[in-house]
Formats: sequence, C-alpha cells, structure tokens
Amino acid sequence: MALYLLFESASGYSLFHAYGLDEIGQNTEAVRNSVLDLTRFGKVVKLVAFHPFSSALDALNQCNAVSEGLMTEELRNFLEMNLPKVKEGKKAKFSLGVAEPKVGSQIFEVTKIPCQSNEFVHELLRGVRLHFDRFIKDLKPSDLEKAQLGLGHSYSRAKVKFNVNRVDNMVIQAIFLLDTLDKDINSFSMRVREWYSWHFPELVKIINDNYLYARVAKFVENKSDLSEGHIPGLADIVGDEDKAKEIVEAAKASMGQDLSPIDLINVQQFAQRVINLSEYRKKLYEYLVTKMNDIAPNLASLIGEVVGARLISHAGSLSNLAKCPSSTLQILGAEKALFRALKTRGNTPKYGLIFHSSFIGRASARNKGRIARYLSNKCSIASRIDCFSEVNTSVFGQKLREQVEERLDFYDKGVAPRKNVDVMKVAIESVLSKVSQEDDDGQQNGEISEKKSKKKKSKGENVAAEPMEEDRPPEVAADDHASVEPETDKKKKKKKKKQDQEDEVVLSEVNAHDAEQNGTPKKKKKSRADLDNNDGDVQTGTEGKKKIKKKVKAQDDQ
Repeated sequence: MALYLLFESASGYSLFHAYGLDEIGQNTEAVRNSVLDLTRFGKVVKLVAFHPFSSALDALNQCNAVSEGLMTEELRNFLEMNLPKVKEGKKAKFSLGVAEPKVGSQIFEVTKIPCQSNEFVHELLRGVRLHFDRFIKDLKPSDLEKAQLGLGHSYSRAKVKFNVNRVDNMVIQAIFLLDTLDKDINSFSMRVREWYSWHFPELVKIINDNYLYARVAKFVENKSDLSEGHIPGLADIVGDEDKAKEIVEAAKASMGQDLSPIDLINVQQFAQRVINLSEYRKKLYEYLVTKMNDIAPNLASLIGEVVGARLISHAGSLSNLAKCPSSTLQILGAEKALFRALKTRGNTPKYGLIFHSSFIGRASARNKGRIARYLSNKCSIASRIDCFSEVNTSVFGQKLREQVEERLDFYDKGVAPRKNVDVMKVAIESVLSKVSQEDDDGQQNGEISEKKSKKKKSKGENVAAEPMEEDRPPEVAADDHASVEPETDKKKKKKKKKQDQEDEVVLSEVNAHDAEQNGTPKKKKKSRADLDNNDGDVQTGTEGKKKIKKKVKAQDDQ
C-alpha cells in the first residue's frame, strides 16, 4: 500500500510520496537513522505537490484550523486534486500519514481517505521538516525561517486573547508591592522616631501614628523655635487643638539634646521620604481596589479587596484560583502547617489566608472552622463566576456575603438561613433585569439618534430641492414675489370671465326660443351691457340666470 505524507509548513501545504521504504527498511529505527543523511532520505521521499498560502492571514487561519483538528476547504481541495482517486465501493490502495490524529480523523470522515498517525509517520515527517527547503526549488532557508517566525508570533497573539482591563497580573504585582511598602514604611517610621527622639523624646508618647509623627517632625524641625503661634498649623496636622497645645508645652520642657542644623536637615529629608511613601501607599491601595472591582468584583465584595488579591496572587492567577476546590482554597497560605500536621499526624489547619476576613474574627472559637469551610465554599463560587462570566457585576458577591452573614446568625442565634438555590435565582434575575435595561436604553438611544439623522437628512433634501433666495439670481426672486402678491386679483378676474361666458350662452338660448315661438328671425346675441340697459331686472349673473329660467318656463306653459 502506497504511503503519502501531509506536511503543514509555515509557507503552505505539501504532499510527499514515500516510495522507497524498502531501501532503508520498514521499521522506525531504520527511518530514524536515515533522516540525517539527505542522499539516503531523498531516495525514500519525493515531493508530489505544494500549495503555498496566499497571505499571512491565510496562514494563520490554516494554522488555527489544524491546531483545532479541523480540515479547511482549501486543504480538502488540495488533497482531492493531488491524491489518487478512489472508485466508489472500493477500498483505497494508499494511506495518508498526518502528524495530528484529530486532523486525520476529520479528513477520513469528510473525504473517506484512510489516514494514519504513528511513530513511523512522525519520523518520516521529521525528516521532511529537516530537509524541507531542499525539496522545494527557489525556497531559501532564510525565507522559511521568516515565515515560521511571523506565523509563530501571530499564532501566539491570536491564542492569547484577553481583556486588558481584566489582567490579574496587575493585581498580583500591586498586592506584593503593598505588602513590601507596609514593611518598609513601618521600619522607616521606627527609624524616624528613634532619630528625632534624640532631639524631642516627648513627642513619641503624644503621637502614636507613624504617618502623623513624620509630618509633625517635618513641621516642628527645631523644638526651641516652637511657640504658641505654631498651634494652628499643628492642629491642622494632628486634627486636635488640645494635642497641639500639649506638643508646644512638651517642647518647652523637653529633655532632648540640641541637634546641629545639618543633622536636622537630614532628619527632615528622611521624614519627607516616609511621608511620600505613605501617600503613595494610599494611592496604591485605591488602585488595587479599582482593579479588583474590574477583575473580580464578586470576590472583592464577598471577602474584601486585599484578602481577595492575596488569594489570587497566592494561587498564581484568577483562573488557577477558580480551578481550586473549596477545600484547597480554605487552607491556601497555610501549606507549611498542613504538611507539618501530615508529617506529625497532628491536626490540620482550619484556615489560611481567609483568616484575615472579618467573618472568621466575628465567629466564636467553636464555630471558626465551620465558618471558614462555608466561607471558602462561597469564595470558590465567586472566583468561578468572576473568571468565566462575561457580565461584569458584583450582584452574586453581595448575595453570597448575605449568605455568610445569615450563616453567622444561624451559628449564634439559631436563625435558619435561606437556601442557596433561592438566593442564586434572585441574583440571576437581578442580573438579567439589569442587562435588559441596558439593552433597552441602548436601543432607545439608537432609535433617537436614527430619528435625528433622518430629520437632518429630510431637512437637507428640502433645502437642496428649494434653493434660498440668496443662491438664486435677483430677477427670479423678484418675479416670485410679484407673482405671489396679485394671485387673488387674477382669480377674481377669471371667475368674472367664466360667469360672463355662461350668461351669454343662456341669453343666446332664450333669444332662439323666443324667435321660434314668434316666427321672427333669430336675433343677434345681446351682450351683458345691453341686457343691463334694457332689463333693469338683470343685475348680477346669478339673478339674471334665475329670472331667465323662469321666463323660459312661463313661455313653455303658455
């Protein structure tokens, strides 16, 4: 049975025919030994057809299809054109060797071409990959390397699909930096206290906060210069006027040593550094809160931003945390105690990083393990919702927090909590209602904008169809005005003319009728002026018509 090899390269699809397998042997070891020697391997395999990719985008699409185990229409046409045709009802006398078994099964399902993927085929394809640039003419090794590099970069970018606003790496770095800053600020503040206490030792007992101590040390500088005029400034820093007065009184009776000006300058500079670090720590904490609300809003609303960030950083990423079971999440951060307990066959730890949550601190000593187990269960649910949900909402986290509160009440007071199914139904309904409201608002805004655009278009068309007077020549505009003004007079004249014509027709009929009865010849048509002169009764057109019709009827009766 003939063996064909399908090789997918960065430049295109290629089909090889393994025709000389008898020369090297049918086993895998023989093929492996002949791969490095092109003279021997060239007698085994020959190129049948090569189909280059049309563009880099086409190469990326083909590569994605092969990696997912799919056969594209382009690959199907290539195989059907270059492989021997199989008659209906008969078995194929050849087989196709492929590197990916999923692609082989897809090819067999669609085209009924028998495929195989084993170690022997893989060794043959390895030799084809090694000497591929020798089989195809006008293909330089540098061109093939460039194609492979470009396709590798584009394939990696296409596979790593992520939202920039939901990168959990930023949270991991921020929480690490926050912990480092806490340690550094604490040690630097202690150094400021020790350094400045040589000059003003009483200040340590008055102010306990490290940040406020650094600010007061920066403000006071030399204690001998401190007077009652500095009390308002100290009150602004400390926030208490009594403390400010106490500091001034303590400075007057201080037992500290006097420092030289250069020593005071160094103390002030170091205190300023501590102040800057403390302010930066506050900004970093705000940044961490905003990032956690973007990345894991449910986890943050359930257990807090700092504890949630510590869980994510300890697990490595949000996806790794979502994959952890609740039992692993419960003792996350207490690995040393766990392995020590397993080694000594002692009691395993009840909680790890989630101990910093307020729920465990509020629980009694008897119920700490229970609430830790329950809290880890809810944290695993929240992390999975944050990781795999497309809707960025904190409704589920708020509902889960309510459940933990109810469980605490149940342990303390015996109040029965709600069922998880009912709580989740309410949360899902609220999320769906919010999404529908947002969709409706978006549709209304879109309809309003469409109506506005249509109105603008209609106005523009009317303006284009009827040019303004400024655009038209002055003669045309003047004629238009002149034609508009005398419209009423013209209509009146037309009406009068019509009435006169009708009156003349009626009079001519009356005269003709009189002539027939009296035997006299027809008279000429009388004009309206003659009638007015002769008959005083004929005053208006309508009255004349009525009277004439009455005369005609009377004559007919006689």
